[in-house]
Amino acid sequence: MALTTAERQPVAKNAAERTPKSSRAQKGGQQRGGARRKHTHNEGIIPLLARAVREVEASAQRGKASPAGRTKFHVIALLMREERARVKTDENVSESERAETLKRLDGVAAILAKTAARDTSLITLLEPAAPITEATRLLKRKMLTQAGVELPEEEPGKAEPAQAFVPPELAERQVEPAGIESRMLANPFLAPDLTPPRKPTPVVRLANWELLGPLLKSFEQGGGGSACMELPDPPVPDRLAPAGRELMPHQARFLASVRDGHRSFLLADEPGLGKTAQSVLAASVAEAYPLLVVVPNVVKMNWAREVERWTPQRRVTVIHGDGQDIDAFADVFVVNYEILDRHLSWISRFGFKGMVVDEAHMIKNVQSQRSRNVLAIAESIRERTPGASPLLVALTGTPLINDIDDFRAIWRFLGWIDAEKPGPELMASLESNGWTPADPAFYPEARQSVVDMGIVRRRKIDVAADLPAKRVVDLPVELDDELGRGIRDAEAKLARKLVDRFTAVKGGKLGAKLSDEAIIRMVCAQELEESNASADGTNVFTMVRQIGQAKAGLAADYTAQLARSVGKVVFFAKHIDVMDRAEAQLAEAGLRTVSIRGDQTATFRQEQIDAFNKDPEISVAVCSLTAAGVGVNLQASSNVVLAELSWTDAEQTQAIDRVHRIGQEEPVTAWRIVAAQTIDAKIAELIDGKAGLAARALDGAAAPVEDADSVQLLALIGVLERALA
Repeated sequence: MALTTAERQPVAKNAAERTPKSSRAQKGGQQRGGARRKHTHNEGIIPLLARAVREVEASAQRGKASPAGRTKFHVIALLMREERARVKTDENVSESERAETLKRLDGVAAILAKTAARDTSLITLLEPAAPITEATRLLKRKMLTQAGVELPEEEPGKAEPAQAFVPPELAERQVEPAGIESRMLANPFLAPDLTPPRKPTPVVRLANWELLGPLLKSFEQGGGGSACMELPDPPVPDRLAPAGRELMPHQARFLASVRDGHRSFLLADEPGLGKTAQSVLAASVAEAYPLLVVVPNVVKMNWAREVERWTPQRRVTVIHGDGQDIDAFADVFVVNYEILDRHLSWISRFGFKGMVVDEAHMIKNVQSQRSRNVLAIAESIRERTPGASPLLVALTGTPLINDIDDFRAIWRFLGWIDAEKPGPELMASLESNGWTPADPAFYPEARQSVVDMGIVRRRKIDVAADLPAKRVVDLPVELDDELGRGIRDAEAKLARKLVDRFTAVKGGKLGAKLSDEAIIRMVCAQELEESNASADGTNVFTMVRQIGQAKAGLAADYTAQLARSVGKVVFFAKHIDVMDRAEAQLAEAGLRTVSIRGDQTATFRQEQIDAFNKDPEISVAVCSLTAAGVGVNLQASSNVVLAELSWTDAEQTQAIDRVHRIGQEEPVTAWRIVAAQTIDAKIAELIDGKAGLAARALDGAAAPVEDADSVQLLALIGVLERALA
């Protein structure tokens, strides 16, 4: 965590330059120890930080931090790091004073950490690389002045240095493939933008409001219909697709919007509606070349194939490793998330005019290196095209996995918001609506304003009436062998452990003040935190894996029956040992299989996919739920077997939609193998309940508000409640 490693950071320039007014008194501190301690404890920066951090903590207890609260939080973190570094290196500070000061700074750090845990949007401000805004810089100088620190005069207009594009920890990893410099030198100038600059809309009504929270809330409330911007009618005839290919009307409407000048989209069509083809053609319509496409490793080869299929006049190159085989003069550059960190330097300077992020839900954690890489590249593309609008497209059929906050990173990638507030265009729209978050009418209007920024969401049922319906059928199985009995014993042991904890808390002083429901939640949350450290097989994660192993044989048997009766089947599992067991059992049954796993090269994986779709002798595709659950086309089958349950409805939906896609000619059925009378059945129920978030936020459905807790926690609560009953 940034707070605990801050002492390794170099002392900030401001900290080195500032001179305490009491420096002369400190030089004589050995003779006047009592007076010096009084200064350390009751004057200077420490008491100021202590008061400020308590104010921030109290504000966070009332809800999401306001912009002013976020600024103060960031300043406290900056000053705390600088003071810690100063105290550790100042030879004029005695050992006792140093120890006392560090102890008090640790107290400030603890309150910051606790506040950030309550409002997780503050966590990014604890990072040493967090960008310093003008408001942060001004408040920092004000607090230093209040603490009696003399500051150097600021040069007019001079701000603190901007953050480097490539983080220091990644600088040594940067590579530059051969030919990149030649490509940039071949076209060193951007076309001039002759469009007169637009005057920003003055922000009056919403000037002092925190708006990101209300914007997210406007989607969480649901209602207002499907989250899809108004799209033009499709051109007739379709002149956007290459000869011999035809777009569906919903695809043509999206491209008509690009033709009319729209340039940023969250393309959230349900899986299987051709988002890849739409993005490839959007770059052609917008002339957004060179185009950067960031994708999961599993779909790199498929993206190259789609570019060649839909825009045969364009050259595409796939970046592997350090980019030794790159075609620097290509139009489309495809790179996977895992190697993006070593290509940041040249990508930031290359002059891309468009960027597509596939499976954009993978950047939802703005603190992850993956997300920071993507956001930084998007910002560099915007900075290199001043006055112009680069094509930015986020593709995901499941933009919401667990929380409405999953929208934040995608909106930031598209430039609709920054870390603290809406961008100029969205802010102008909100201002013109005439409402503030205090007005109930603000929320539907705000939701529509965000949708109009470029959310495109179509469901199969709405735009592809000829696409077969899909259904999920649960197949309860009895685990009556030795492994099954062991699972039931382990679940009983887990239940006893939870009951013992519940009883201990209930009988204590704290238990007298809490309701049974609160104690149950507290006990289960504690168990979940300790699960990864538990080695006795009684935690929820180990138990779910054991259930998957126990179901493997039954799931493989059912798959073999399906293959013999209806044809090709796709078998999904989470764990390698379950996949191995299924492949061995299917081979014994005389069925030929292919395997799609995470440790395969992109070329080999594509060969496996092609063999399944084209070879009539291949009966079953045995797939990893995580490696083959996105970007893979397996529509030669219309039956899916889910041998193991996912922790999210989104992951399950992605797997099924490898089969339920455009071009599928038969109804699709997913057969979900569920271990009856175990925690497996409860997890299946909880996964289905979690589907309501996307239905409410994206499709405008009046879905009931489900519990925001994780499936793991709710499963444990179910175990304890059944045991207590």
